Amino acid sequence: MKNSGIVNVYKEKGYTSFDVVAILRKTFHIKKVGHTGTLDPDAEGVLPVCFGKATKVCDLLTDKDKVYRATMHLGITTDTEDMTGNVTSQREVTCTEDEIRRVMMEFVGDIMQVPPMYSALKVNGKKLYELAREGIEVERKARPIHIFSIEIEEIALPLVTFSVHCSKGTYIRTLCKDIGEKLGCGACMERLLRTRVSCFDLEHALKLEEIKERFEKCDMDDFIYDVDSIFSHTKKAVVKEDSYRYALNGAALLEHNFVSVFDAFEQEVTFLDLEGESSIRVYLEDGSFVGIYDCKDGICKLRKMFYES
Repeated sequence: MKNSGIVNVYKEKGYTSFDVVAILRKTFHIKKVGHTGTLDPDAEGVLPVCFGKATKVCDLLTDKDKVYRATMHLGITTDTEDMTGNVTSQREVTCTEDEIRRVMMEFVGDIMQVPPMYSALKVNGKKLYELAREGIEVERKARPIHIFSIEIEEIALPLVTFSVHCSKGTYIRTLCKDIGEKLGCGACMERLLRTRVSCFDLEHALKLEEIKERFEKCDMDDFIYDVDSIFSHTKKAVVKEDSYRYALNGAALLEHNFVSVFDAFEQEVTFLDLEGESSIRVYLEDGSFVGIYDCKDGICKLRKMFYES
């Protein structure tokens, strides 16, 4: 098995994201394991898990946009903003399908969202959900998020099923609550399925039992993604052999340190294409991945090192 990589896990209902990490740590016999963005225990879907040196990209993947399929229950509000919580209000749903579609589309774009009390965000070193369980509610500041798109799949009142493509930091539970408030009937989230994180999609996600079976059969390498796979949209540069020492010591690199530069489709480009601001993935001539560099005005500086000797 590889020493580092990313596994596209299908998190099943009932597991916390921490449970998934603990199980894979035990399965792979590796201490350094981390997930890339918490999914609630009742939520399902894509949860990329990194191990070894790939844990360095956990924060980068957490920052990526995501796609969810959600079911919103109109007419009910709860203290957790989903169906696991205590019901705080019940109202008749009198809005029409056209009204629902119009209001939901108003949430596409840049919006402000107040994080829910039942979340892992910290206030004065304590997680909000811990305070919520003690019956303490604190003021939360609204945060900017971006909704790239909302596609309504089915309206079968009081349920509305939709797909949403959103930025990091978006709470789908809160999106459902806010839509319900604007419709005047209230709402909470009934179901949640994460279908994509960056380049990791639902179709290729593996359940924990499948991962365990493949590991026991030594049939895992085909399903462990190399760390550079998440940077495939960036330009690729190859370092000259006489410049390896600079690259491996984290020094800045200039044009004369590279053999060649390619775009994301492996077509050779000139170093001039790196002017301005851009990120590139840097390799040795034997194909070993060195790391991600940020280039500006012809100078490429190391952002993160991933080289394994």
